[in-house]
Amino acid sequence: MRLRNIKNKEEIISNSKYIVKNYKDYKGHWKDLFNNDNPIYIEIGMGMGKFITENAINNKNINYIGIEKQDNVLARSLPNIPEGVDNLRVIRLNALEIDEVFSNEIDLIFLNFSDPWPKKRHHDRRLTSKIFLDKYDKIFKDKKVIELRTDNEDLFIYSIESLSNSYSFSEVTFDLNSYLPERITTEYEDKFVNKGNKIYHLKASK
Repeated sequence: MRLRNIKNKEEIISNSKYIVKNYKDYKGHWKDLFNNDNPIYIEIGMGMGKFITENAINNKNINYIGIEKQDNVLARSLPNIPEGVDNLRVIRLNALEIDEVFSNEIDLIFLNFSDPWPKKRHHDRRLTSKIFLDKYDKIFKDKKVIELRTDNEDLFIYSIESLSNSYSFSEVTFDLNSYLPERITTEYEDKFVNKGNKIYHLKASK
């Protein structure tokens, strides 16, 4: 996501009550931050935050953590989170560091419209490559569950192949618009749907 530079982005991020600054201090103890034992779902690459915020508002019995590495994106998304969403927190983080932040405590990972990294030499950067799947193994609590949405068919097929080495699929659809027209969407998803693009979706677990 490319956005114009926001001059006061550091101030916006620093002043947001949803940002967790000392996130590595909570490794293995994120339930203490939320002060409950509810499941923890994370979204890697939360973008403008529509998906994770609406989920948090609608599911108070689940704790949500949004992960985003781009400051300009965070500076735009954080002010859009309404007051009182106590089961939502946000981390400014590169996903490569995810196993330095969580340890055996995550119940579900959302991967929504991740960078498809189309060039073959960059496939290891995909969030469903073995590099990342090995990291996810270290952060999941018990059952490991990954949900993915994308408009990129190549990334979708790659993800199915990568996940099938150790995961089983409970849901796989090549047209989420037809399968589940009423759903919580991301900003990217809304744009793609309006263009008539297919939305690919899978849910895998092990």
